[in-house]
Amino acid sequence: MANRDREPVVSLLLYCLFKWLVVSPGFHIYFRGRIEGVHYVPSKGPLLVVANHASDFDPPMVSSCVRRPVSYMAKEELFRVPLLGTAIRLYGAYPVKRGSADRSAIREALKQLEQGWAVGVFLQGTRTPDGRIPNPKLGAALLAAKAQVPMLPVSIWGTEHIITKGSKVPHRVPIRTVIGTR
Repeated sequence: MANRDREPVVSLLLYCLFKWLVVSPGFHIYFRGRIEGVHYVPSKGPLLVVANHASDFDPPMVSSCVRRPVSYMAKEELFRVPLLGTAIRLYGAYPVKRGSADRSAIREALKQLEQGWAVGVFLQGTRTPDGRIPNPKLGAALLAAKAQVPMLPVSIWGTEHIITKGSKVPHRVPIRTVIGTR
């Protein structure tokens, strides 16, 4: 059973409000989002969510699609951005130093998995322009092996077209999310 001490009640409440008032309607209505394979997602227990990454929209959209809170490693620089840093910390993100094996981030991920939470990892360690994973990092496999938890593959397509160079408003593009194996 998950130890709910990880998230203050206020954080979980804000997470749910953001998900149900902003992310989910945006995904389904504005972006005409489709989700396949949601039945593969366990409703509770530790879970390592592994996904591709093409857009800043991916973390909240993937979390919304798997229908449970997912905490992500996020590059440490994001935590220094005034409003963003506070917001992503409230939603369970924790910093990772990119370019090296950040042991503190790995320990945090293992701790969260031990407490029964879902942890999200983007396989390429950063965004790619088209969302493809040309060179997956080994961090997800390391975490899954160390924690002895299931990995849930998630593929999200279309988010790379939401914000394009020079655009001020998100483009209304179809987004498709495939969860699990086929």
